[in-house]
Order: sequence, then structure tokens, then C-alpha cells
Amino acid sequence: MIRMYSVLLAALLAISGCGTINTVFRPDAVASQNLKESRSYCENIPRIYSGVIYGFCTLNAEPAPEKSLNDRALSDHENNAFPIIAIEFIGSGVLDTLVLPYTIYRQNKDGSIEIFR
Repeated sequence: MIRMYSVLLAALLAISGCGTINTVFRPDAVASQNLKESRSYCENIPRIYSGVIYGFCTLNAEPAPEKSLNDRALSDHENNAFPIIAIEFIGSGVLDTLVLPYTIYRQNKDGSIEIFR
């Protein structure tokens, strides 16, 4: 039973920490390109707790031009996204805390991740 919970927890953290994976474990150009494509208003991301901030920047973006606010299909699904967003922020927060010594070093060495337009 404990083994099943640990496998479930590991899978949950692996799936939910995508903001941390994109900003810490992949090249800076990947995070920059992803936020550019999502039309985020963020100009840079500090490396400390970058996964959580990446998630906020993803949410703080222009709506896709093909969707309108009056689109019924879009408004039907917005309440279902809350658990996924909450799990993403929790997972990113946990992973960001685990890699905090490394991200502090990288912030001092390289500075923030710039989002090029």
C-alpha cells in the first residue's frame, strides 16, 4: 500500500512540475519560446521559484485569437481547470523548493530568464 502511494506521488510530481522542468532542467530558450508562444505579458522570470512564476506567466497571457470570451465551449471548461492548475502550482512549488540551492546559484550567476519577443 505504501509503495502504491509513493509511486502515485512520484507520478503526480513528475506530471505537475512542468513549469519547474521547463525553467530549471531545460535550456532557457525553451521557457522563453513557450511563454512567447502563449503570448505572456511577462518580460522575464527569476530563477528562484521559476516553476511557480512560469505558471503565473502562462496564465497572465493574451487570450488565443481564435477564442472569444463569449465562446460557449471555453466557458464550459473553465471551472474544470482549477484542480489541474492547483496541482501544477503545488507540484512546481515542491520541486522549486527542492532545487532552491541550485536556482539561487544560477540566479546569482546568470540572472533571470529573459522572454524575447
